[in-house]
Parts: sequence; C-alpha cells; structure tokens
Amino acid sequence: MTDARDENAWTPEIQADDAPAQANATGSRPDIDDLKRQLDEKQDRLLRALAEVDNVKRRTQRERDDYVRYANESLVRELVPVLDNFDRALEAARATREAAKVVEGITLIQRELLRVLERVGVTRYSALGERFDPNRHEATGRAVSGEQPPDTIVAEIAPGYMLNGRLVRPAQVIVAAAPDEDAA
Repeated sequence: MTDARDENAWTPEIQADDAPAQANATGSRPDIDDLKRQLDEKQDRLLRALAEVDNVKRRTQRERDDYVRYANESLVRELVPVLDNFDRALEAARATREAAKVVEGITLIQRELLRVLERVGVTRYSALGERFDPNRHEATGRAVSGEQPPDTIVAEIAPGYMLNGRLVRPAQVIVAAAPDEDAA
C-alpha cells in the first residue's frame, strides 16, 4: 500500500474485524488501557517465570544435598552384613576356645569385606619389593639392608587403597637404606 504519507510516522492499519482492539474511539492510536493490560500480563508472566526459576534452583539444591547425604547408602547396605558377621565371629570366639576356628571365621569376613569394597571400586595394593614412590607410599621407617637396593620397600606396615584409580590411603612402608647411609 503506497501513498503520500510519511513512511516514518506510525499509523495503524485497521482491519474491520480487529478495529476495536487496535484503536480507541478516535481511531488514531491503540487503546492505552489495552497496552497497560498487555504490559501487566507480560510482567505477571515474567514474575511467574522468575519464581519458577527460584523454585527449580531450590529443588535442585535440595536434590544435590540429598544425593551427597545418601551417596554411600548402597555401600552401607553391603557393609551391614559384614558387621553382622563380625558380631557372630566375636560371639563364637567368646564361646569357644578354638583359636583356629575363630581365625578361619575372621578370614572369611575379611574376604567378604574386600569383595564388597572391590564392587564399589576400592582396590587394595601391596608395595612390598617396589621402589619407594612418595605419591603411593608413606615411609614410616628405614631399615639398613645390604640385600635390597636403597629406596626399595622391604616391609609393609599397612597396604594402600585406591578408589577408582584415586589414592585413598598410601601404603605404610619401611624403606631400605644402604649400610653407609645409616652412619651419616
């Protein structure tokens, strides 16, 4: 539609079916009340959307807190029977004087516990005979040894543990020292 009017000036194009919605009684501009109503509706939708975002944030934080709080639930469920077996072994040890049976029972419980830990990604490692690595071993002492090269692990106080490849506890070890190192 081309005519001589200024193209930058705003003029509503009124169609017969929506004329009351777009023009006031004079037909020149949209109804101010209608614009206010539209603005109020948009503002209401914006406030509702912001409130929903806040609700999602709170719900997500609550779910994350619950996840952290109960993350080890499956591990605990698997460890409870191991504790029950320890209770039974202690009860049996008090009732009997046969040390061999008690040792056998505790050995079975230890194997069961190690299996549970392996299922959740825990591995136990021995450092005996390895070269000392401060990233995987904790030296608790030194022993003079003419048979082992220096910095070789000659005794293990406690094994090390990894969880899915990450060090949980270093192996506690005694490291060989050359005979002349001890004199210094």
